[in-house]
Amino acid sequence: MQRRDHQRQGFTLVELLVVIAIIGVLVGLLLPAVQAAREAARRMSCSNNFKQIGLAMHNYHAAYNQLPIHGSGTGMGLDTANPNWWQGSNSSNKLSLSAMVGMTPFFEQQALWEQISNPDTKTVTGAAPPSNTGVPGAWPAMGPSAKSFSTSPGYIPWSTEISNIRCPSDPGRGLPGLGRTNYGMCMGDSYSTQQQGHQNLNGTSMPLYGLSTNSGAAANAKTVHRGMFSIYVSREFRDVKDGLSNTIAMGEIISDQGDRDKRGAYSWDGGGSANDVQSNPLHCETSGEIDPERPQFWCGSSSTGCTPPVSLESNSSNSRGMRWAAAVRSGIQDVYTVRPPNSELCIGQWADNPGSFSPSSFHQGGVHVLMGDGAVKFITDSIEAGNQSAPIITSSNNPGGKSPYGLWGSLGTRASKEVVQDF
Repeated sequence: MQRRDHQRQGFTLVELLVVIAIIGVLVGLLLPAVQAAREAARRMSCSNNFKQIGLAMHNYHAAYNQLPIHGSGTGMGLDTANPNWWQGSNSSNKLSLSAMVGMTPFFEQQALWEQISNPDTKTVTGAAPPSNTGVPGAWPAMGPSAKSFSTSPGYIPWSTEISNIRCPSDPGRGLPGLGRTNYGMCMGDSYSTQQQGHQNLNGTSMPLYGLSTNSGAAANAKTVHRGMFSIYVSREFRDVKDGLSNTIAMGEIISDQGDRDKRGAYSWDGGGSANDVQSNPLHCETSGEIDPERPQFWCGSSSTGCTPPVSLESNSSNSRGMRWAAAVRSGIQDVYTVRPPNSELCIGQWADNPGSFSPSSFHQGGVHVLMGDGAVKFITDSIEAGNQSAPIITSSNNPGGKSPYGLWGSLGTRASKEVVQDF
């Protein structure tokens, strides 16, 4: 009988190292593809959220024969000593509510709307509501000022994170944001301070909220109200003379991440001239306020070759996308079609003034916009945007004229009769 020797087969060390190296290469090749697939899914979800908001806008119009007003709510309340729109109030919201508030019951937030539209005893901290609300032991119906309220004890609806109005690609969460949002109303192609000229809020007597009794101020305001939404103004679909499919209703925005990103934090001159940005939309860029080594960020104290902004609204509850319910500080969620998507946010004077607030996103290469007909479009950063150094249209500069900001500006105007090609 012959005896056979059997040798055990196995990998040599060299073969094992080769297999590991191949696996490493494959993982390296697949990982970017997996990340890209995940972002594609987030982008699709973001687009779907926007479509639902568009449907809510149309259902609102069908119910009330008008668009929700951007800058609505209750008047001055009990705060006769603080009558101005920019001063906080616990007894009223001083017409500070965004158009998003009125749409809540139309995008599956009926319970939240019920809480807003009725007196409410709950607070964020669990403590009792303040004593100056005008309603014993409760917040007033329609809540306190959405532009100026604190987290202690806190009004729950204004601090609520609503998934329907958040883009999954935006990583911002929690404080200092008080109910973040990633979608803002399109106000057109003119961010003149005349937009605020139709208010008459000063004085010791009961101020007027809404359209001014000063005919000159009202006329100036209407000149620059070129978008589908305008502060305090009631508007209908019939007012969109350029066609709903040719007019942007809302734009995507990022929420401030506290990292001096020029799309989330906005620069203002702290008492400088409002004409700076109105005369030149490139004011902050030509002033050298953007870091040349990191062009997506504002210049910092340690940066070289640039000048830090005089004032920067950053990492606060009033920076970009930080208050879903607030309408009256333009930098929070208003969108203008002057500077192209993902451009810097720049104001010429005070933080409460309008400025060159373009839409923005964490998607690669562009942003979503909601058209008036409810369609969602993806607009690239390279969209044709005309003469970026042209002063904005005002009552003293080409009123009623064609947008100087090309295709991009034309998409933001509702009734300027520009010819809009395919985009």
